[in-house]
Amino acid sequence: MAKQDNSNHRRSNSSARINSMIENTKKNIQEAEISMEFAGKEELEHLQEKNERRRTEIYRKEEEKRGKAAEKAWRDSFE
Repeated sequence: MAKQDNSNHRRSNSSARINSMIENTKKNIQEAEISMEFAGKEELEHLQEKNERRRTEIYRKEEEKRGKAAEKAWRDSFE
């Protein structure tokens, strides 16, 4: 029996996983922004730094998602 190619399924799972990570990170940013309203100076600075790292991670994940989409388009162009 021929081996089944699950590469498309893995890629779609990867895309869904990336989307989920982005959405979770956005939710964490929103929750931290609410906490900032009640935070002291040190905690406020900590939350601001953390949100900046989160925004950077969102940018990286979106870049990864675009790269995967471009790779898929390139592969599909040969089919």
